[in-house]
Amino acid sequence: MIKKVLVANRGEIAMRIFRTCRVMNIPTVAIYTHVDRGALHVRYAEEAFCISEDEGDTSYLKPDLIIGIAKKTGAAIHPGYGFLSENADFARRCEEEGVIFIGPSADIIHRMGIKTEARKIMKEAGVPVVPGTEAPVADLEEAKKVAAEVGYPIMLKALAGGGGKGMRLVREESEIETAFRLSRSEAGNSFGNDAIYIEKYIENPHHIEVQVLGDKYGNVIHLYERECSVQRRNQKVIEESPSPFVQEETRKKMLEVAVEACKKIHYYSAGTLEFMMDKDQNFYFLEMNTRLQVEHPVTEATTGVDLVRDMIMVAAGNRLPYKQEDIEFRGAAIECRIYAEDPENNFMPSPGVIQVREAPEGRNIRLDSAAYAGFEVSLHYDPMIAKLCSWGRNRESAITNMLRALREYKILGIKTTIPFHIRVLRNETFLKGNYDTTFIDTKFDKEDLKRRKNNNPTIAIIAAALKHFEQEKEAAARATTVPLVGESLWKHYGKLQMSANNY
Repeated sequence: MIKKVLVANRGEIAMRIFRTCRVMNIPTVAIYTHVDRGALHVRYAEEAFCISEDEGDTSYLKPDLIIGIAKKTGAAIHPGYGFLSENADFARRCEEEGVIFIGPSADIIHRMGIKTEARKIMKEAGVPVVPGTEAPVADLEEAKKVAAEVGYPIMLKALAGGGGKGMRLVREESEIETAFRLSRSEAGNSFGNDAIYIEKYIENPHHIEVQVLGDKYGNVIHLYERECSVQRRNQKVIEESPSPFVQEETRKKMLEVAVEACKKIHYYSAGTLEFMMDKDQNFYFLEMNTRLQVEHPVTEATTGVDLVRDMIMVAAGNRLPYKQEDIEFRGAAIECRIYAEDPENNFMPSPGVIQVREAPEGRNIRLDSAAYAGFEVSLHYDPMIAKLCSWGRNRESAITNMLRALREYKILGIKTTIPFHIRVLRNETFLKGNYDTTFIDTKFDKEDLKRRKNNNPTIAIIAAALKHFEQEKEAAARATTVPLVGESLWKHYGKLQMSANNY
């Protein structure tokens, strides 16, 4: 029985978990640093504990302290995502200390966290895997040898992590030395482990993932798939369900493979199997995330399942409350990750104080956020400040609802990616649903720049003003009478607007 939940996280994911706990009448415990003492999740929880020593201490990676607070308060621990969510040692410590960890077993987290081990396990379970190494490459010479055997292009990937960190695309041998050095350096800095492995690069791939949910009694179900191919620097920015690319026959096969694999490894709690899919609908296992995903709201919107609730129930020893045939997929959903970044300046972080915040409301809109007017967005943490999700009876309706919500979403004081999301959702390639992971680099930028060049109102008004100035100058030269000084400013502005419409 779980009587209290501590969330070992911050921001919008802490708020999302706390809200389900409130529905379940489970008291909550927040942790925070000095920097986050004014955060919304701190105000929302019934109890809150500071885990930093001073302003300069911004880390949430304090397993001993967090477990101590959980034991003191009698709380189970939900790790959210990021931070300690896929740290097998942390999950094992919880097990040893008698603290309920709301997630899978430490052993599964460990095995799935080592990417080469995960590939091996999935291959043995009958899941197709991308050609590559089943162990980290020792050095540059081995990397060159493997690359030659697998065939270029290849991907260098960090063994111990994900999220695009330590990942490099290598198209030919002349690039591998620099890429190998940069991959190892970034992997070491991000995960404390610089080991690298190699996978064959799938050209123009789609990033498709399957949401699974299991209990401790061997029951596993899928909650369908998500399309996550709109990515920037290997990071997802927009996700949707169902995928507009996956054919029904392929979908059925992929979902069955995912469920059977999870049964074979005795997986329980929420988890996600990520696949790469080529243009011919061939799919290959990429990795497994043994935690709640950022994009889980699109799955909840289309299935009606509360993943956080079920994670808590499974951790408490309960069976899944439904079978596969009980899951009814409805409509379509889209999620936009709202970042405190400047999309006009290469998506540079935009920290600062939010001066004005007006959140979108209305039917079929969900906003997971911890931002508020007066909140300071810090450089110390991930710049994602909200997840905006829309639902519709079909994909077109979901897109229309999202565009309406994005136009209503007002945040002043910092730059955000809201304008970027609006442009993506109006993009012709996106609207057709035939985009892949190269979309941002190869389709979006070109189409968007062309559209903005042709439709930029500033350029149009400047051009109209110049033309109007020339016409006025010519008219003045021909005039024999003095023009009226009191001509209406609005009339003059109207002329500019009418002229601008011709550009």
